[in-house]
Amino acid sequence: MILTQYTKEFYYNYKLAAPVILGMLGHTFVSFVDNIMVGQLGTAELAAVSLGNSFMFIAMSIGIGFSTAITPLVAEADAAKNFNLGKSSFKHGLLLCTVLGVLLFLTVFFAKPLLYYMKQPVEVVELAIPYLNLVAFSLIPLIVFQAFKQFSDGLSMTRYPMYATILANLINVFLNYVLIFGKFGFPEMGIVGAAYGTLVSRVVMVAHLWWILTKKEKSKAFVTQIKILVLDKLMIRKLINLGTPSAMQMFFEVAIFTAAIWLSGLLGKNPQAANQIALNLSSMTFMVAMGLSVASMIRVGNQKGLGHYFELRRIAFSIFLLAILLAVCFGAIFFIFHDDLPKLYVDYDDTENLTDNIEVVSIAAKLMIAAAIFQISDSIQVVVLGALRGLQDVKIPTVITFISYWVIGFPISFYFGKEEHYGSFGIWLGLLAGLTTAAILLFIRFNYLTKKLILSNTNA
Repeated sequence: MILTQYTKEFYYNYKLAAPVILGMLGHTFVSFVDNIMVGQLGTAELAAVSLGNSFMFIAMSIGIGFSTAITPLVAEADAAKNFNLGKSSFKHGLLLCTVLGVLLFLTVFFAKPLLYYMKQPVEVVELAIPYLNLVAFSLIPLIVFQAFKQFSDGLSMTRYPMYATILANLINVFLNYVLIFGKFGFPEMGIVGAAYGTLVSRVVMVAHLWWILTKKEKSKAFVTQIKILVLDKLMIRKLINLGTPSAMQMFFEVAIFTAAIWLSGLLGKNPQAANQIALNLSSMTFMVAMGLSVASMIRVGNQKGLGHYFELRRIAFSIFLLAILLAVCFGAIFFIFHDDLPKLYVDYDDTENLTDNIEVVSIAAKLMIAAAIFQISDSIQVVVLGALRGLQDVKIPTVITFISYWVIGFPISFYFGKEEHYGSFGIWLGLLAGLTTAAILLFIRFNYLTKKLILSNTNA
């Protein structure tokens, strides 16, 4: 049966992707815990974390997107058993990610005054500023961690970043509880306490992953005795040429979700808090698709290194099919429980803020319906994008993502997101339109390239 050609790959795809998914969910779980704990303080505090993180999401998208250039290069070198190429890819990638992490921190730190010019609620901005100071610094260890993670993924050692992320989450949950609410003799720091928890957990995360990789036979030689100042200009150029478009792809997508946060802020603190709830929940399911995207990038990169283009296409399609099936399941869960899931984030026993909390949950419930619908589009676009990165095709996909999100998606969000139209739900209609357009165009691109590779290989 034709379908079994794809379904027989499900187990291996899942085995490769599962640690990545758990690791990605770990990053999101940090935000999930922050949001639930901060949500107990009030809707203004929840909106402040949302606003502060909107700057962080943009910076993170650039750093994480750039770091993905390391994975296909390491995967291709690993398949070809070329140690020197693999180590060079990792070393130069680590250097570039470290420099980028510092630059992103400085950019976010000095961009804080922009919050006052964005017509956001004043009480929200004043709470967000001190939170952003600390969280911005955590960009440095986060982007350095990404360099180690992408290298580890490229060697198909996807479990170890997951272990580091789980440890970081445990530390983050404990520190959040202690510092936000002032437990065990510590001062009650509110949302600044959440920022301290995030910073410390990210430092531990990168240190732990490096320690694990130095203990493993396959990776030890790569991550020790690194001559960081002995540079290869060609490799730096190759990483920049691959990493910059990848960073822009992720930036264009994350930026439209960030724009949704800002547009929600124009509607008030409660719509902004509701948007944060829906965004946080949908980002958790997106991390499953992101994990499959990494698996797609690794397996396509391996097959490209071997020159097996027919297998490359078959394996990629098996990952696309698995992503769609999982997206349908997540969409159904969001739709069925759209009224109940937002209630996790607010305290209904808080009589002082009860009216605000009820409004936030009501708005978020409607947004969960939109999130349910775009699960399929979101999953398809990210796994296909991963496959294209595995092919080291990054320039045309960058143009596709810009057109999808900013020429099509954002104008719809901006127009229909006004109070006189559909408000918060209108903002999410634009997100749905952008994701759907990206999914269709990126698939067309992958289908064209793989057919072309198979045809050229057949005629050779």
